[in-house]
Amino acid sequence: MTPELTTHDGTAVAPFAFGTMQFGGRADAGDSRAMFEACRAAGIAHFDTAHVYTDGSSETLLGEFARPERDALFIATKAGYKGGASRDNILKTFDESRWRLGMDSVDLLYMHRWDDDTPLAETFETLADLQQRRLIRHIGVSNYAAWQVMKAQAVAAEMGTRIDVIQPMYNLVKRQAEVEILPMCASEGILPVPYSPLGGGLLTGKYASGANGGRLTEDERYAARYGLPYMQDAADGLVALAQELGTDPATLAVAWVAHHAARPVPILSARNAAQLAPSLAGMDYALDDDLYARLCALSPTPPPATDRLEEA
Repeated sequence: MTPELTTHDGTAVAPFAFGTMQFGGRADAGDSRAMFEACRAAGIAHFDTAHVYTDGSSETLLGEFARPERDALFIATKAGYKGGASRDNILKTFDESRWRLGMDSVDLLYMHRWDDDTPLAETFETLADLQQRRLIRHIGVSNYAAWQVMKAQAVAAEMGTRIDVIQPMYNLVKRQAEVEILPMCASEGILPVPYSPLGGGLLTGKYASGANGGRLTEDERYAARYGLPYMQDAADGLVALAQELGTDPATLAVAWVAHHAARPVPILSARNAAQLAPSLAGMDYALDDDLYARLCALSPTPPPATDRLEEA
């Protein structure tokens, strides 16, 4: 059974999250606070950060905003993006994260990415120890392939614990998670909490209108990640469909991610509250199966894991 996330006071967490990767970077302190408050007003209690985000400013600002109502929130951070998943690095960076957040514990700690150089037993023994000491409530992994999750899950079981959450990339033009990750989640009771539901801004439609600012024009990684022609075609189709329906492309993009049968928890993000508003609207958008199918048709369905296309 997929774990139900709850706040410190035991309240079930709404099935949407907010990612604070922009806090202290593209979003200054004022815009960051405004987005936090907009999320709270919309019912979001799940906030996601990481040790590496904006050189620590993300955790620091989130901790400042969250402190007055800590028990009503679900806070996630990540370790191991830099320096690997060794015990020493996990403990060192997690101590720094807790200090920045001003919190004794967090609700969810992710391994930020797979580490080929550290034995899984060392990583998950460390995480199990943090869990036993009540410094973390849930263990998660981010950017893992399905086989890596299941290999790690077997090791976690030996340590008396389990991976409850995975954070993959997933959006209308990045659908690889549909092949193995989302079916694995449904089968094994792991909650998918995907990032980038807007495709780095591609699915907002702003690039179709000629916008120059944003990660796709300012960051070489994002330009490469979303640079295939079919992706822009899908974004154009999304804009046209949104215009037909009288809504915003971002609203449809967020609702599409949440509609998958594995019931992902999309991580919303933005630079400011005005930019965030269409994504928040996606939380309540009535997306029926027919509209879901029209949206799916905008981008290629990835081939099955066995690549037996005749069976797809």
